[in-house]
This record gives sequence, C-alpha cells and structure tokens, in this order.
Amino acid sequence: MKRPANTKESLVLVVGTAFGLGLAPIAPGSFAALLGVAIHALVWFFAPAPLRYPLLALALVIFTAVHFWLNDAAAKYWNDTDSGNFVLDEVAGYLVAALVALPLQPALATVRQQFLLMGAAFVLFRVIDIIKVPPARQIDRNWHTAWGVILDDLIAGAYAGGILWAAHALRLF
Repeated sequence: MKRPANTKESLVLVVGTAFGLGLAPIAPGSFAALLGVAIHALVWFFAPAPLRYPLLALALVIFTAVHFWLNDAAAKYWNDTDSGNFVLDEVAGYLVAALVALPLQPALATVRQQFLLMGAAFVLFRVIDIIKVPPARQIDRNWHTAWGVILDDLIAGAYAGGILWAAHALRLF
C-alpha cells in the first residue's frame, strides 16, 4: 500500500477504511459493516429511547456525507472507482437496516433477542449486498460514481430491514 501523500489521502486511509476494518485481508466489507453493528448496539443500549432513532439517523447521514466527501480521493488513491477497501458504504448500508428494524426492538424482551436481531440484520444485509438483488445489481454495474458505490448498499440495507419486518409479522421472532 502506498503512503498517503496528503491529508485527504490520510483521511481516506483512516476514515474511508472504517478505521482500518476495510483493510482486512478477507471480507473487508463485512468487517466494516461490523462498525455499523457496534454503533447500533451502543445507541440501543446506552442512548435514551427518544434519541435512538435520531442518533442512528445522524450516524447514517454522517457516514453517507463522509463517503461522498472522500469518494473521489479514494478512487484516485486505490485507482478504482469502487475499491473494496473504501467501505463507508458498507457501514451506511448496515445503518439503513438498523434504522428500518429499530421499531421492532422494543418488542424484544431480552438482551439476547436484541443481539440476535442485530446479528440477523448484519447477515441479511451482507448476503443481500453480496448477491446484489435488483435494482442494486444494475446500479452496481452501471453507476461508477459516488452514488453508484453507496446506493446498492443502501438498497441492500432497506431489503434486510424489510425482511426483518416480514419475519416479525410472521412471528418468527
């Protein structure tokens, strides 16, 4: 890996890799999405109930905004418009799943159930993101911009959250 030439490249390397998680030798996107899980857990277990949704939404906005701010520098740094190391889109995608599923959490009685929901959101998000359920596949293939990089992950997060809602409606949890 080349040494960062300036401050923006340093930010790409530190922040854009989700504090190094995107540099994992295998499954960097999955490791990065775990940062989203950690944020979700911290907000759920430590924030007052009225602030949970706004805090998760704020985290999503911040990760999305920083993604757009650093995207061009990341593409230049890695010489790739959608580098597997630039993983803010994975964090944002998981946070969408967390936001969609958040209203389900008060119905879960135990801490174990809370973690199972977070784990299910993570697994569903990663599977859906990897297989690229339409329209995410078309976006991933045809949009080689900052929007294309992040939009397929946001769609995967929405699908994952929707599946959790369907599972809850079917009383699977």
